[in-house]
Amino acid sequence: MKIVLATDGTKHGEAAVRMLTRLSLKEGDVVKVISVVDMALPPSVDMFAGYLPETSELEKAARQHAENTVESVAETLQNFFVERKVEVETDVLFGSPDSRIVETAEEMAADLIVIGSHGYKRWERLLLGSVSDSVVHHAHCSVLIVRTPDPS
Repeated sequence: MKIVLATDGTKHGEAAVRMLTRLSLKEGDVVKVISVVDMALPPSVDMFAGYLPETSELEKAARQHAENTVESVAETLQNFFVERKVEVETDVLFGSPDSRIVETAEEMAADLIVIGSHGYKRWERLLLGSVSDSVVHHAHCSVLIVRTPDPS
């Protein structure tokens, strides 16, 4: 089985990792852990401010966070699946998270995408979008959306 595990380093991504460890993976299975850096700026920044802020430091910090995230998750999975000899790969990608997740799954002919859901309500989804919703609608393979309990 080939699996793409998309994580952003939040509690929602951690929930996806925990769910993945519950699957019956075996020798020969591959898990590709990815994190996507999205440096798109809101259009209003340029339109109203008249300038684009320097983003190199932001990009560097975002890239470092993504690299740390995938390495940490990979180490966790390698330790968990060590006896089953599951192969764990990592990649930090850049661009639109939903598109890059789907593209990665297509490139590796994945059987499954595992992704955490932030659990946005209607207005939050409208304003922020929903990566998991977009992945479900565009992926060529099955998608497992992992939810975290609502703290309220």
